[in-house]
Amino acid sequence: MTVENIEAFFKDLQDRICRAIEKEDGTGNFHEDQWEHHSGGGGRTRLIENGSVIEKGGVNFSSVRGEVHPRLRQQMNLNETDDFHFTATGVSIVMHPQSPKVPIIHMNVRYFELSNGTCWFGGGIDLTPHYVLEEDARFFHNELKTACDKHHPAFYPKFKTWADDYFYIPHRDETRGIGGIFFDYLKPDEPGNGQNLSKEGLFRFVKEIGESFAPIYVSLMAKHRDDVFTDQEKQWQLLRRGRYVEFNLVWDRGTKFGLETNGRTESILMSLPPQANWAYNLQPETGSAEAATLSLLKKGIDWAS
Repeated sequence: MTVENIEAFFKDLQDRICRAIEKEDGTGNFHEDQWEHHSGGGGRTRLIENGSVIEKGGVNFSSVRGEVHPRLRQQMNLNETDDFHFTATGVSIVMHPQSPKVPIIHMNVRYFELSNGTCWFGGGIDLTPHYVLEEDARFFHNELKTACDKHHPAFYPKFKTWADDYFYIPHRDETRGIGGIFFDYLKPDEPGNGQNLSKEGLFRFVKEIGESFAPIYVSLMAKHRDDVFTDQEKQWQLLRRGRYVEFNLVWDRGTKFGLETNGRTESILMSLPPQANWAYNLQPETGSAEAATLSLLKKGIDWAS
């Protein structure tokens, strides 16, 4: 299995997810922007805007090559004098819906390979409802648990906890949404995150997660696309989008690394919503749906039980 095989899968995954989203949306279409990276390789950024369900969404494929950046050398404990080059490829997705009753969703699946042969997989998928519905949260987490359990029983509990910790906004003391799974440094034939699985086994797991995206999100789009909502609920959606922006620009590791290493700005910031609001010291009314949602934005909830 070569990096070209993995790239080919990610390209095909991008194609299939775009078709599924367009079909359920009904009126929105993705527009593609092909680009080249300054160090080698490039990608395909696809954006959908002002659809019937999706107000703004992106499905990105990238495959970038180059010399390992000094900051990444530090993270990986590489010597400054070592001549290491890398290939990084993957698909990243964010969907911001028109309706506050349809959740935001994010997914990323990726593969990284060094010229010395070291390689690993990473990724994650998480859901950010504007209003948390326990039925939807349990559906989402049980779908992910089923996908994880096919490959290793330790994956879901480990990666669910990792997502709880990662998608957390410390300055707000709340999670971005209801979490999901997050994983990184899944290295073939090694103990730890990858549980000694082979490269082929880890790739099968990453494919499973990538292919779970469209069925999960299309079902949520279909379930809630026609739900009636009030102007108050729309305003709450804009405030929750503000929290999403805060996380992505202040805490998200991928966003910060991409901007610091001269990545493609438009693709990196594709994840931001078209509009977001902030209100000073807003306190939802006790007993309201907004207050109920805030009470569920915390770590450690066992949604899959």
